[in-house]
Amino acid sequence: QYTQLIARRVRESRVYCEIFPHDVTARELAERGVVGVILSGGPASVYEKDAPSIDPTVLDGRFPVLGICYGMQLMAHVLGGEVAPEGKREYGPASVAITDPSALFEGLGSTERAWMSHGDTVRRLPSGFHGIATTERLPLAAMSDSRARFGWWDLGVNRRP
Repeated sequence: QYTQLIARRVRESRVYCEIFPHDVTARELAERGVVGVILSGGPASVYEKDAPSIDPTVLDGRFPVLGICYGMQLMAHVLGGEVAPEGKREYGPASVAITDPSALFEGLGSTERAWMSHGDTVRRLPSGFHGIATTERLPLAAMSDSRARFGWWDLGVNRRP
């Protein structure tokens, strides 16, 4: 359901997109001419026995990547960060403080309302990443690096940039 919602929003922005399964390889994406990857959200934890995973080479920097919700957890986990249970699931509106508006949050205010839905959190960022947004409960609500890789907990801010 998250994947369909994200794809619809991308298409509404007049950008062509396709949905691939989580086990698609970087080689397959390159052969299809993919120019960017969005890792979708979902209710799983990266530590569950049959949790969806990803070909690590998809994250090697050849594609810009946006990990949303579970996608952020997965990216952090695969790239050597630490993901841990939050203790209590967060579900609902939250105030997001944008600490680095460049790239992902360009054009937005320093504080935005967003819809949060997660049970795990990124406790330690992968090497080369830095935090770019926080909430009252999450010191790492969004992350970025210098290779156009981003992670974001939310299903979307409540307005379009």
